[in-house]
Amino acid sequence: MNFDLSEEHELLRRTVRDFAEERIAPVAEELDREHRFPYEIVAELAELGLMGIPIPEEYGGGGGDTLSYTLAIEELTRIDSSVAITVAAHTSLGTMPIFLFGNEEQKREWLPELASGQKLAAFGLTEPDAGSDAGATRTTAELRDGKWVVNGSKIFITNAGTDISACVTITAKTGDEEISNLIVPNGTEGYEISTPMRKMGWNAADTRELSFRDCAVPEGNLLGERGAGYRQFLEILDGGRISIGAMGLGLAQGAYELAASYARERQQFGQPISKFQAVQFKLADMATEIEAGRGLVYKAAWLKDQGRPFAQAAAMAKLYTGELAHRVANQSLQIHGGYGYMDEYPISRLYRDQKVLEIGEGTNEVQRLVIARHLGF
Repeated sequence: MNFDLSEEHELLRRTVRDFAEERIAPVAEELDREHRFPYEIVAELAELGLMGIPIPEEYGGGGGDTLSYTLAIEELTRIDSSVAITVAAHTSLGTMPIFLFGNEEQKREWLPELASGQKLAAFGLTEPDAGSDAGATRTTAELRDGKWVVNGSKIFITNAGTDISACVTITAKTGDEEISNLIVPNGTEGYEISTPMRKMGWNAADTRELSFRDCAVPEGNLLGERGAGYRQFLEILDGGRISIGAMGLGLAQGAYELAASYARERQQFGQPISKFQAVQFKLADMATEIEAGRGLVYKAAWLKDQGRPFAQAAAMAKLYTGELAHRVANQSLQIHGGYGYMDEYPISRLYRDQKVLEIGEGTNEVQRLVIARHLGF
């Protein structure tokens, strides 16, 4: 059993870490405060080849494996979750359905711009009344004269409304007991995108509500077989949970590093607070749990790369690191004391950004259900 990363993986990690520290860290607080989408940073990530890491080079991607993608998301989240979720949602949720289930014509049409990062893609699954119960979707698509006519709405959708958004893949009922996935290009008549939603965290990420009113798309925009949508989005969510696990891991690492640095600098009772056992124990617990989380996340990525079943491992990684990030961010803020409650300290942003990791792409409760079913219960 070899726990060392390859030279290629180490190079990728260093490249993303350096970029995050040099380009994202100086502006992360400003982007968060102004709720401003990081267009310039996304463009630079595209130039580095980081917007389509697991997509083959023939379609404009990086041709990397899942572990490479995981490392990149971890390092981005260590500095800023808004940038990380922009990349993760675009790759795992927006682009991956077209790569996995699209025909060759669809791949050639959409993937080069998406995988290269010239354009962004979104995935429309959640609805106002269909969250954890994703199968309860009410959005419909009726085939009329060679076109799918879509009616319904989606909510909490990432990357759908930016100036560089190209399309959203949505789940829709194409029959009484039938769910399918359809590509809806931005600018299609009847497809309306709300103003950005106000959030507790991820303030620089694009989050919108989408509505479809007699929105007609070509029959050829169906992804895969008609009626295969439920199976398709479950597969997409399994893969997406690895990236969200990487986000939980990266946020925990970032929060730990902030706490450790602050503890060495902050003086109380004539010495740095890092000298006090109470603080040392908190830091020791954080570091231990982060190592455990890293093992879960990397194992899930490795299993996927080996072509082996990974759904249970992905759910475990996502569940554990979401709760890990919560614990570490909370203890890090506690070590910062009153200063940590001030927005000019990065831990305040990490604390707010963390919570959605326990909700998005399957709540903690759903993850436990998934794990229990894989265990045979």
